Amino acid sequence: MPSIETLSTEHAITIMDSRRQGLSHAEAHQRLQRHGPNRLPAPAPDSLWTRLGRQLNNALVWVLVAAALVTVLLQHWVDAAVITTVIVVNAMIGLVQEGQAERALQAIAALVPRTAQAYRDGVKVPLDAGELVPGDWVWLDAGDLVPADLRLLECHGVSIDESMLTGESVAVGKSTEALAQPAPLAERYCMAYSGTHLVAGSAIGLVIATGADTEVGQVSQLVSQLASQVKTLKTPLLTQLDRLFQRLSMAIVALALALFAFGVWQARLPLDQLFMAIVGLTVAAIPEGLPAVLTITLALGVQAMARRRVIVRQLPSVETLGSVSVVCTDKTGTLTQNQMTLTHLVTADQHFQVSGSGYDPDGEVSPQPWHADVQRAGRVAQLCNDARVALSGGHWQVVGDPMEGALAVFAEKTRVNTNEWARVSAIPFDAAHRYMAVLVADPDGHHQIAAKGAPEAIAALCAHAPDDLALQIEALAGRGMRVLALADGPIHDANLSGVGWRGHLNWIGLVGLIDPPRPETESAVKEILNAGVEIKMITGDHPVTASAIAREIGLPDADRAITGTELDTLEPAEWADVARHYRVFARTSPAHKLALIGALQHQHQTVAMTGDGVNDAPALKKADAGVAMGQRGSAAAREAADLILADDNFASVVAAIREGRNLFDNLHKVIRWNLPTSAAEAGVIVVSLLAGLQLPISALQILWVNLVTAITLGLALAFDPARAGTMRRPPRAANAPFLSRADVVQLLWVTALFVALVFASYHAAVATGHSHAQAQTLAMNLLVGLEVINLVAVRYSAGGITMAGALRGHRVMWGCIGAVCAAQWLASSLPLAQQVLGTADLGLVAWLWIGGACAAALAVLTAVAQVRADALTTARA
Repeated sequence: MPSIETLSTEHAITIMDSRRQGLSHAEAHQRLQRHGPNRLPAPAPDSLWTRLGRQLNNALVWVLVAAALVTVLLQHWVDAAVITTVIVVNAMIGLVQEGQAERALQAIAALVPRTAQAYRDGVKVPLDAGELVPGDWVWLDAGDLVPADLRLLECHGVSIDESMLTGESVAVGKSTEALAQPAPLAERYCMAYSGTHLVAGSAIGLVIATGADTEVGQVSQLVSQLASQVKTLKTPLLTQLDRLFQRLSMAIVALALALFAFGVWQARLPLDQLFMAIVGLTVAAIPEGLPAVLTITLALGVQAMARRRVIVRQLPSVETLGSVSVVCTDKTGTLTQNQMTLTHLVTADQHFQVSGSGYDPDGEVSPQPWHADVQRAGRVAQLCNDARVALSGGHWQVVGDPMEGALAVFAEKTRVNTNEWARVSAIPFDAAHRYMAVLVADPDGHHQIAAKGAPEAIAALCAHAPDDLALQIEALAGRGMRVLALADGPIHDANLSGVGWRGHLNWIGLVGLIDPPRPETESAVKEILNAGVEIKMITGDHPVTASAIAREIGLPDADRAITGTELDTLEPAEWADVARHYRVFARTSPAHKLALIGALQHQHQTVAMTGDGVNDAPALKKADAGVAMGQRGSAAAREAADLILADDNFASVVAAIREGRNLFDNLHKVIRWNLPTSAAEAGVIVVSLLAGLQLPISALQILWVNLVTAITLGLALAFDPARAGTMRRPPRAANAPFLSRADVVQLLWVTALFVALVFASYHAAVATGHSHAQAQTLAMNLLVGLEVINLVAVRYSAGGITMAGALRGHRVMWGCIGAVCAAQWLASSLPLAQQVLGTADLGLVAWLWIGGACAAALAVLTAVAQVRADALTTARA
């Protein structure tokens, strides 16, 4: 059967209901039973235990649980309490954020209005909108939300704001005429869709779909499907870290079991000492402080983004932005202000520029001085207008049609005063005749006509129109503008219903209106592109408008736009090529946005999506990082997103990417510092057991070192600021390993260096007459010193910082180092600590030895880092 919008009004009525008096109450009740209420289905919420289980079922948590159990067995109650707290905090964060899918669906459901005016048994009655059924006749007035999907049967000057579904920045004029053929949603002029807003006129519509069958219902179903498939708390980084910890945990357990068996076989140590050594090895090797540091680092990223007006709804998504390689963005309300602005006036003699932006009346018409046509244009813009602009909550807002709001603002800029003019009658705008005309009386009582509308329609009402009118229209439309014509003229019979005035009006000129880009958008786009991140504009707006905005903000290949109709003809294998090579996608539906994001993700791209409308909610949900506008964005978009821009500022996306990259850099540094130090602590025990040597550091001392350094020193790196060049390097590949081959090689040789220095220092101390306790104390403090040195070396080797800068650090770094040094001094000097840990006082020579060994290690580490940096620079060149 042909689609309902291509059928004549009479045919559509016949299919839905043959009676023009509406349904009977009995028939309506039967249809309500058959189709269900006009509400969007709510998802069944998971139980608390199910949601809690999801939070605990990942490798990071299992590592924490294992570490907590070991520390409990060792009766390290403080350590166990800290680890348990981290487990609980992580689970609570996840539980709080888990309900976002349900809230997204509830936000979409809220778009369905609560009441409607419908005909039942030939009488117009108020109904609960949930009781509407297909076949109902619904009456709409200006300001109403459309309660269901309607085929319009009567229209009187109807304009509907459909931006929440289509991305179309201008209210769409409606008519009852059937379409010649199926068209994109934004071009179905005889239809009105549930949740959209009637900004002008009145209409009667026939309900053709309710509840989940409506267009907004289909968006809801997409979000519901994606909630269980796509959006989890696992980012690419955490997925990689899960794998890393799984492998590390298995390797540590296997090593511990093998060494325990080896120790029993060799019988070099008593069984209880062997067991303690193995436990010490396990605790030292498992970086139990690392998950806590990762969580704190993510939390610091959240705070940094909050200072930049970016609200983070999911903790791990902070890091995801750092690896974003493609930003897919809606146009209306995201790149643009979603406020129509009149920017050009073209009269018969001159082209005028109009400054200012949005609905703020601050601006002027230039060049000056003006001639009479500017005053006439301002007068018509003010008189032939049903909208008004007012200051509300510190922002200028329009009440009525956005395009008429732009005309009202333009009138203010021309400084005309029509307070003493009176409207006598009007012909509302209608898609059939495509103009609006008003009959007004001037202060002297003379009657005049003011008219605005489509240029061709206004030209037909005028005695003369410019010979180059088509060229003028093309010049404005080619820049993505909506073009209107203005005209005025006297009338003698004071009656608009007559035809005598038609063909006798005086042409004033054309005005060009556009939803302009946000002031910060162009520089933000430039910075994102310089960071090696692709930008794709995906909008429901017209391709000409989309390309014009893309050109204005500096998007490459802006003139190459592909439409949703063309996307519908693609074979599945062609999507990847189109997603890769096009940057402007126009007249798209939510399904198109999902398919494009999926095609990019299939190519191992990490995708961020920005948007503000209901039609953006599924794409925000599917993207690796969904970013919604906080001020003008719909509730559905905000609930589906991972991050919200509190200031609706697209430039905040740049700041968020920068913070995300810095977060990854800091996490990378934390792990590059943590793994060699944990491995060195474990390596001391492994070498001793395999070689049958005396432990240079006792198992209890290693546990002490692990306790005082695991979180403190690692945490210092989490506070590092973004390094130079952060936004001038390409994004990290989604499938790239977290630790490169060079990182692994460095891990091995740094571990070997530290273990060798510890053993050498211990045996040198014994050989020079130090007691066993003093030699172990020297080795323990040297190991801590080497971990501090490694902290500085890791900061330096990360690049973008001088050696002086690496040493200078910041207050948090030196506070952590100071705390560790104080703890070590107390552990080495206090009598009680000496009894518990088996430490002893050290002389000046021993401390100088520790300092010299650390300095030598720093020289080696920084020299290797410099060689590696030079090799990398040469390779890039």
